[in-house]
Amino acid sequence: MGWMLVLFDLPVTTKRERDQATGFRKKLLDDGYSMLQFSVYMRSCSSWERMKKHSRRLRIYAPEGGNIRAILMTEKQWVKSIAIVSEHYRKKKKTSEMHQLSIFENW
Repeated sequence: MGWMLVLFDLPVTTKRERDQATGFRKKLLDDGYSMLQFSVYMRSCSSWERMKKHSRRLRIYAPEGGNIRAILMTEKQWVKSIAIVSEHYRKKKKTSEMHQLSIFENW
């Protein structure tokens, strides 16, 4: 098992670009990703083959003019990651969102 992180910078200068960026985020959510940060999404994958499958889908979803990176991590690598979240940030989030974040922190 592993994790697939998708990080991106998308142009949002024009209305068309904003619509494309929003559409890209929605496609990620529909495809089983969860938002970790505004331009960082993640999903679990049960095998490297599944990660390859989702990597191919990213190429299809990608709006023109964007910079998208996919990082594939094993479960062992993921549990070694750290999250530094300030109290101020935590207070701004809803309880349910923070519960989801704490699940990812302890996964």
